[in-house]
Amino acid sequence: MVVVSSSSGRTIGDELAASLGWTHVHAEARRFPDTEGYVRLPEEHVAAVRDGPVVVVSNTFPDAGIVETLLLLDLLRDIREGRMENLRGIEPQRLGSVGPGLILAVPYFGYARQDKRFKPGEAISARAIGRLLAAHCDGLVVLDLHAPAVLNDLDVPVAFASAMPELATHLQNTVCPDFILSPDKGAIDRASAVAASIGCGFSYLEKTRIDAHTIVHKAKDLDVEGRVVAIVDDMIATGGTICRAADALRSQGAVAVHAACSHGLFTGGAVNRLSSHVDGVHATSSLPNRRAVIPGGPAIARGVRSVLSLLDLDAS
Repeated sequence: MVVVSSSSGRTIGDELAASLGWTHVHAEARRFPDTEGYVRLPEEHVAAVRDGPVVVVSNTFPDAGIVETLLLLDLLRDIREGRMENLRGIEPQRLGSVGPGLILAVPYFGYARQDKRFKPGEAISARAIGRLLAAHCDGLVVLDLHAPAVLNDLDVPVAFASAMPELATHLQNTVCPDFILSPDKGAIDRASAVAASIGCGFSYLEKTRIDAHTIVHKAKDLDVEGRVVAIVDDMIATGGTICRAADALRSQGAVAVHAACSHGLFTGGAVNRLSSHVDGVHATSSLPNRRAVIPGGPAIARGVRSVLSLLDLDAS
């Protein structure tokens, strides 16, 4: 059984394959001069992807990742269903179908934050992308999705994996926080799970919008005097929310502040911005970046086993 990774899933594909005890195969991916994408599974791996369940590890971020993911799923489905026709006449041209077992694992699900329609006429983009992906696979695993409910009605089994256990272990071993903070109500479940795992205090900040450009963060039951605090969120993009939360913590007497997340997007110079507000930044390997110090593969492996069980397929 194999894990097949796209160009965005190499590192976490290694971790996932190791966690499952499967073989890791890198799909070929490149761009033509006109920027169109190209993907291919090397011929020596065709038999392996027909020999049992296959997990594709691929991000849907940036947009090019969506195209690469869909092309990879489509070619693997053709191979598993025996559609081997090619213009060079290389045999075999046809084989029998090996049945279901094509699972997509998405470490970072692009468009995750577009999960609601705020104005008439808007697309619910997270749902649209989910439906598109589900049409090309037999099961889906998503790591720390921003709003899981948006994928609840797909036609294939979906497992919502979480790397919070690994994140908690990493923080405990490297930072030893004695307080965990959620930067807003949306991250309470994840941050409180980390606090419970470590066995330390927990609270959250409440956002109050003053005007279109100003947001004030107020703490709930915050007592961080002399404490080491870790801010835990599902993703960090520009880092603005984390910086404001860190400033609030330091004003309350925190002696050190760290930021931890599942998905480190770090857009627009976020890492440099964060470095002047926090003492450390910790992210999982869901996206390739220099702060990816927490393995995401074990969490995705738990999701894969769950989907395989739902499909009544053997993971061993």
